[in-house]
Amino acid sequence: MPPFDHDLLVSLTEARGVPGYEDRVRELVREELEPHVDRVRSDAMGNLVGTIEGSETPDFEVAVPAHMDEIGFMVRNVTDEGFLELDALGGWDPRILRAQRVTVHTDDGDVPGLIGSVPPHTLSEEEREKQQQVEDVHVDLGLDGEDAAERVAVGDLVTMDQTTERVGEFVTGKSLDNRVSVFAMLEAARRLEDPAATVHLAATTQEEVGLRGAEALGVDLDPDLVLALDTTVANDVPGFDAGERVTELGEGAGIKLKDSSVITNHKVHRRLRSLAEDREIAHQLEVLPAGGTDTGGLQRTSGATPAGAISVPTRYLHTPTESVHEADVAAVIDLLVGFLETEDGEHDYTL
Repeated sequence: MPPFDHDLLVSLTEARGVPGYEDRVRELVREELEPHVDRVRSDAMGNLVGTIEGSETPDFEVAVPAHMDEIGFMVRNVTDEGFLELDALGGWDPRILRAQRVTVHTDDGDVPGLIGSVPPHTLSEEEREKQQQVEDVHVDLGLDGEDAAERVAVGDLVTMDQTTERVGEFVTGKSLDNRVSVFAMLEAARRLEDPAATVHLAATTQEEVGLRGAEALGVDLDPDLVLALDTTVANDVPGFDAGERVTELGEGAGIKLKDSSVITNHKVHRRLRSLAEDREIAHQLEVLPAGGTDTGGLQRTSGATPAGAISVPTRYLHTPTESVHEADVAAVIDLLVGFLETEDGEHDYTL
């Protein structure tokens, strides 16, 4: 058994919350966070912040963002035949969308649906070779046009159906990006005892569509230090050379050096490395060539802010079978707690 609350991780990942509509996830996070912080607040972007007041240097404030939105879709049209046309919320690879079950979230409740796949027997060679586009995907509700139009409206939301399961030493399911980091943040809230600096644990919104929640939050909080949490690529599967893997499952927490949105403050990531070595926490360095995170959203929103990030290595990102290693999740939690409980505002992060 992992040294953390597996049932909570399942609840977080199986909850539904696309960008801008994270309500179900936010209420779950609020319920889990409130007993362990001094106060909780939310804002007009939907960000949820739990604050633990510092006992020694309360004026030094650390923000720990972890985004709670998942990639999904919004209905843009209901055809006369009863099929739903979709607009993507976040980055989808259209190749993985065929033959998936989905849920349509309407004002009157959830409606099951599926994304079908035409049998290959009936496809021409040209159709087989055609590059897939998200716009080509249709949701089949099993209803005729009139009934579909009564049940579903333009603007309704669509998420993938997937349970979260253990597979060997892995946990696999949908939206581990980034609910596994929200989970790590909640576990840290449980374990943190009397930190010297003030800590803002922030479940942020709309990361998958451009780091929007974090950018707004950075203005409101104006922290002195940022330590973000997110997943990262683990291409440690057949077909990738060592330099293309980014991280490997089972090798520990990822300490971010860069992604498309940020080059982390090297004094921050060196402190993370030193701490991991001193406490014998398994870790690896992350150089992510593509993809941005809330780290960048908070690094420069209110002026120059020292920023670092801890990442959870994840296979099969942005699919319904995202997979993380239980030992890596435990390492991320240990490193996060260690960093926060040793931050007193006296470390010099200026360059």
